[in-house]
Amino acid sequence: MTRFRWLLARLRYRVHGLRLAGAPHERVWYFAFGANMHDSAFRQRRAMCPLEWRAGRVRGYRLRFNLEGRPRGKAAPANLSADADAEVWGVLYLITRAGLVHLDSTEGVPGRRYRHLWVEAEDTDGNRFPAVTYIAEGKETDGRPSLRYITMLREGARAHGLPDHYVRFLESVRHAE
Repeated sequence: MTRFRWLLARLRYRVHGLRLAGAPHERVWYFAFGANMHDSAFRQRRAMCPLEWRAGRVRGYRLRFNLEGRPRGKAAPANLSADADAEVWGVLYLITRAGLVHLDSTEGVPGRRYRHLWVEAEDTDGNRFPAVTYIAEGKETDGRPSLRYITMLREGARAHGLPDHYVRFLESVRHAE
């Protein structure tokens, strides 16, 4: 990312009342718990090139499907919700801050829906470190994800070696008809 594009990104974030910290080359961990666990979404559709990846979890949150998707009423994307007794498994990707700005642009951040959430992530070896993920203001009740969407989560979880109990949990999620 050129210096000029980085400055433009900083201005865009500032307009939304956010601060874009750090330098474009700095590395950050990104925690994917939804479709971005699947390579077709993260590497292909979003054109991300992570420097490294690991299976990991975030404690104190649970996976919800409480966002309105498209088509309305027939798709509910993944979201996080605070829950002291829960944990969410996903994929930790090491990316640059410039990469995060690019990922943000594909997720509509900054904007009206998603926002950054900094969490303490833990990989399967027990290493803990800060990671950024996305969260949105969800509805009170959960909907059902589309079959295509939940299949991406299940396949992404298997491909990245998430624990069997979590894969079974994802397999138990009912999809929209």
